[in-house]
Amino acid sequence: MKRSFTAFLFLIAFSAIAQISNTLTPADKIYGLSKFWQEVNYNFIYLDKVDRAMWDNKYKELIASVPNTKNDYEYYRELQKFCALLKDGHTNVYFPKGIEQMNTMFGDYRLFLENIDGKAIITRTNLSKKDEIPFGSEIIGVNGKSTQQYIKENVAPYISSSTDYVLADWSVTRLLQGLEGETYSVKIKKPDNKVINLTLTHKKTEEKEVFPPFEKNRELLDFKWMNSKIAYLSLNSFSDQKIDSLFVQKLPELYNAKALIVDLRYNGGGSTNIGTEILKYLTKDTILYGSKNSSRLHIPAFKAWGKFTVEKDTLNNEWAKKAYLTYNDKFYYDFEYQPDTIKLDAKRIVVPTVLLLGHNTASAAEDFLIYADNQKHMIKMGEKSFGSTGQPFLFDLPGGGSARICTKKDAYPDGREFVGYGIKPDVEVKPTLNDYLKKKDPVVDKAVEYLKKKI
Repeated sequence: MKRSFTAFLFLIAFSAIAQISNTLTPADKIYGLSKFWQEVNYNFIYLDKVDRAMWDNKYKELIASVPNTKNDYEYYRELQKFCALLKDGHTNVYFPKGIEQMNTMFGDYRLFLENIDGKAIITRTNLSKKDEIPFGSEIIGVNGKSTQQYIKENVAPYISSSTDYVLADWSVTRLLQGLEGETYSVKIKKPDNKVINLTLTHKKTEEKEVFPPFEKNRELLDFKWMNSKIAYLSLNSFSDQKIDSLFVQKLPELYNAKALIVDLRYNGGGSTNIGTEILKYLTKDTILYGSKNSSRLHIPAFKAWGKFTVEKDTLNNEWAKKAYLTYNDKFYYDFEYQPDTIKLDAKRIVVPTVLLLGHNTASAAEDFLIYADNQKHMIKMGEKSFGSTGQPFLFDLPGGGSARICTKKDAYPDGREFVGYGIKPDVEVKPTLNDYLKKKDPVVDKAVEYLKKKI
């Protein structure tokens, strides 16, 4: 019976995938694979961290297998899996337009998942299912496998991430992602430990209401007073320069603050310059020290000479060193380092400040934290940051898809690395399932508690 049901699920999933067009020729597929492999070898800044034998062997395997992929969707999934081997959050392969994966909608059901305490927790459903699947229920099995085993085999291998904890988060949120028509057999454990089994098929959910209701959309900048002395400022994106003017509009109120919370937990980045325009108001310094940057430098003649150069030849010989490093794809160009000089006549807000960060604090928001690293009146609180930034090189792939490859390494001014590791908080505060159930924000609570002692 179990075998028949598994076969039934496979047939439904195959039927959903079969609806996708197969527009690419075998030659197109090999070209796209080779284009990606080539651009990685030539441009990827972290190539020195890649097992080259593994990388090249996988490429050779895919040359044989990708021409036989059944359609464009399956082909691009193989490219995504290949890309994920690089373990970089700024290096990705994207589907062509028209191939859209569904995530939360299953017709009569709608499920939103989050990684809480290392578990796949249902944090929201459509309103009509709130009693059948209570908030806080856990998905413990998918398609006959434990959730963790299913993630390991069917989800995580397709996700590009620089850090293990972001990979774990995204593996849960994308646990049931698939095409319309794809079916999943799901085992759910409710908060009362009762276990139910559901068969879920991706289909648009017509019911609009969800439980718990969605919070109001975050503004570009959110501001409130925690009490009469502590101001809360949430900088939710550095992708729109408007946030700088919104911040300036709040200055008359902010000047009354005796302490400040700056929340960067929902900031996925944007432009570093936008963030520093705000930070300059929050420091007495006249110079801000941002990240140090480097990229790979390729001079073909040096690579040719490097073929005949061994490591001992590089001793006291810069020419041989360049040749040796170029041949081994480890020759780098260090961009001239220039700290930012602050020119600001306005009054500053230099008070005890807590910077809140988390797994979604990424890219330009991480640059903000690096600029703020040496500020003695500031402390970082929450969880590690996203751990990925850089300058991606974008290019097209056959059939309308695209890819990007990270070309620039960013590090602290003293050379400390944070890409692949994340920026660590000074005080770690990790929300638990109980916090979610009680709608508490322990990170903000801890920040308020800390600041009360400072003012």
